[in-house]
This record gives sequence, structure tokens and C-alpha cells, in this order.
Amino acid sequence: MTAPALQFEQHGYDDLRSLMTLMTGDEKHSSSATSTLDVLWTLYDSVLRYRADEPDWPARDRFFLSKGHGPMAYYAVLAAKGFFPSDLLEDFGSFDSILGYHPDGKLIPGVEISSGSLGHGLPMALGAAAGLGMTGNLGSRVFVLIGDAELDEGSNHEAIAVAPALRLANLTAIVIDNQSATHGWPGGIAGRFEVAGWSATVVDGRDHDQIERALSRPRSDVPHVVVAEVESK
Repeated sequence: MTAPALQFEQHGYDDLRSLMTLMTGDEKHSSSATSTLDVLWTLYDSVLRYRADEPDWPARDRFFLSKGHGPMAYYAVLAAKGFFPSDLLEDFGSFDSILGYHPDGKLIPGVEISSGSLGHGLPMALGAAAGLGMTGNLGSRVFVLIGDAELDEGSNHEAIAVAPALRLANLTAIVIDNQSATHGWPGGIAGRFEVAGWSATVVDGRDHDQIERALSRPRSDVPHVVVAEVESK
């Protein structure tokens, strides 16, 4: 007999700030977390296909947080959507908590990858998108959220070049642009992806309607990037 799925209390967008205040300590990386808040909420509220009570549902969309060194907003959104009880947020970063300073894909319901080392998320998402196609799962999409400073890492440039060649139309990258990158790109971040063969959209990273439209656009035959511009770090 299959055990009944666990159900946890869910919360709305207006509750996210209070949920984040439950997490304390010096490793919150508050600016890294809050820069992602509206994109994360819109993804889980309006875009991603998932089941909070069945995190490993095979037909789910996959979301990878590459910007894992600032998981506070991610944890708040997961708790708000019922992946785990919100009182776990109070133990953030403690010795026996599942909520570490970097997300752990083995411990936290709904978290696909362990992340935090810059430059890893996009290559991993590329592999997942390719793997879904190889196994015949053509309905699921892969979304990966990265920071603009991560684009300084060479592994991302390799992934940017490879994804269009593999025609990974099920892959969407989201770049949070808070102008924290060391290096710039002629034509901007969107242009860096477009020259490699991606389609691109630039949005206000605090406007939920813009974010939803950009992430819900009909698939083409190439990967897509959404550059979400927020206030400077």
C-alpha cells in the first residue's frame, strides 16, 4: 500500500518576506537571495509543472538553481508552495538542518541539484535537457537560474555554445542581472546568448507579468534565455 502524500501549509507572495526573516545568520547572502525572489515566485506560481507532494513526479519540469550561494528566497518559495513545512526555515544553516547554506539535492524535497559553486548550473541543465530528449520525455522543460557574475566562468560559455547546436528547445536559462559581473559583453547579456544561437528576452526582474510571459512563450527550435534586470547589488 502506498503511503499518503504529505501535505504542508501553503503561503502567498505577500508571506515571502516574513518567511525569509525566519532564516538568520551571517551566511544568508541577502542580496543574492532577494535579487531572485520575484523570478522564483513567478516560476513556481505560474510557470513550472510540478507536484509538491510528489517531488520526483516523472513528468515534472526541472528547475536548477545555479545561484545556490544565496538560497534564502528559494527556500522561502519552496516552503510557501508546500514542499516542506515552513517551521524548518528557523533551523536554516544549523548542524542538523536539511537547509544548508547551499541547497542539497539529496536532502531537500523539490531541489534537483546541489549547487553553489559558480558556473555549474547551466552545464548541468544542458545535460538534463539533452537527457530528457534521449529518454523520450519531450514534454518536460528545464529551467536554470544563474547570476550575471557566473557568466565570468568559462564552463558557461561552453554550455552557451553547445545548447543551440543540440537544438535544446526544452532549455530555458534565466540570468539575474544585478550588474555584479566583473566583465561586460558587447551588446549586453542577451546579445551574448543570441550570437551563439539562442533566442532572448529582457524583462524587469520585479514585474511578474513580464517574467511569466517570457518564461511561458511557445517553444521554438532553439534554447531561450530570459535576462531579468533588477536593482544593482
